[in-house]
Amino acid sequence: MLRFEVPVEDLLRSRFALSPALDLCLLLRSLAGQDRPLPRAWATRLMPAFERLRRETELNAALALQTPQSGPNFVAPPPRGLNQTWADDLAMIRATPPEAARHEIATNATGPSAHDPRVRAVLDSTDAVPRIAEAMDQAWHELLATDWPQLCAICERDVVHRVGVIGEHGWATTIESLHPGIAWQAGGIEIGFFRGGTVRLAGDGLLLIPSAVVGHIAAHTEDPWPRTLVYPARGTAALWGEQETVPQPDALTALVGRARARLLLALDAPASTSHLARSLAMAPGAVGDHLAILRGAGLLVRARSGRSVLYRRTPLGEALVAGSG
Repeated sequence: MLRFEVPVEDLLRSRFALSPALDLCLLLRSLAGQDRPLPRAWATRLMPAFERLRRETELNAALALQTPQSGPNFVAPPPRGLNQTWADDLAMIRATPPEAARHEIATNATGPSAHDPRVRAVLDSTDAVPRIAEAMDQAWHELLATDWPQLCAICERDVVHRVGVIGEHGWATTIESLHPGIAWQAGGIEIGFFRGGTVRLAGDGLLLIPSAVVGHIAAHTEDPWPRTLVYPARGTAALWGEQETVPQPDALTALVGRARARLLLALDAPASTSHLARSLAMAPGAVGDHLAILRGAGLLVRARSGRSVLYRRTPLGEALVAGSG
């Protein structure tokens, strides 16, 4: 079992962040068969470009550093916050000191693919970091960049939901809602299916990272990462072709139309127009028009949260969704 000891002062410093680099590594591991397989349609769409990148770039060197359990920190540096971009991550990867990269390469490049002469030549070179960074940048733009706005919106909506749960029910309920295998026990977070003993937070709080690619809980327990939990973001079941625990929208669609039914069903947690547009791959203008109609019908209300305007279902909207199943 892995247990995070969480003093109150650490809990108050806990925060959320997004990690494009981590999601890219998770995607690459899935495509390479080292992690949870991607949904068939997703894999079919990406696999030709993935295989071409393996032939034409140094991507195999980056893959040789990945295992089903972990990978080197320098290709997935700790994110700073919710506004983290791939450009931020790439700059941090390229700034990795050569000696730090050599240590992590020696530690992680232990699988059979690391003995391939072409891969070995990259890993042993003095410019291994820029060559791996360039391969990952090409992989980002060809494999993930197009989908990232939608995936990012899903993760941002997840954070909005979790912050609401914290405010209404507290941290213990929020932590336990991340995954069925996580429990809050006696001032600590316990994950029964992990090994690792007891880890005490280092004074900078717990970092929580929602991911639209990961299919399970992952954890970082050692420097340079803060103590971190990576968890599947809410709303990813549709991406993975899994059964959503939401009503079938047929009756609701007949009543309000397909697009408005999608929006009502998507608002199981408050969301902004831009979040809804990206996560549902709809035009922002169309989303705004539909939200205005739903709000005028008394099915939604809106409220400002910081710089965003968030929409949520009214009791009437909730009743319509509940009655459509």
